[in-house]
Amino acid sequence: MKILFRHFLLAAVPLVCGIAASYGFAHMLGSCAALVGPVFAAKCHGRQLQYQLLAQTAGTALGTVLAAFIGTWLELRRRRVVQPEDANGGDS
Repeated sequence: MKILFRHFLLAAVPLVCGIAASYGFAHMLGSCAALVGPVFAAKCHGRQLQYQLLAQTAGTALGTVLAAFIGTWLELRRRRVVQPEDANGGDS
């Protein structure tokens, strides 16, 4: 059960990073007027959604890289615990 929980959390890292990046972008940029100015504010909703999707994609990519590093680190740590103290096979 512990391994299943660890894999579930590791698989959720890219999803959480993508949602956090999209949420951060949406709240950092309150309106279209803040993005392009008051003149073009009426026409920029689609552009704002494109930028938000780009931020979400970048967050998901960053989360994937982060999950890969965390998974590698956890696997190396687990192998060190499982391997015996004597790496020569105990022939001494």
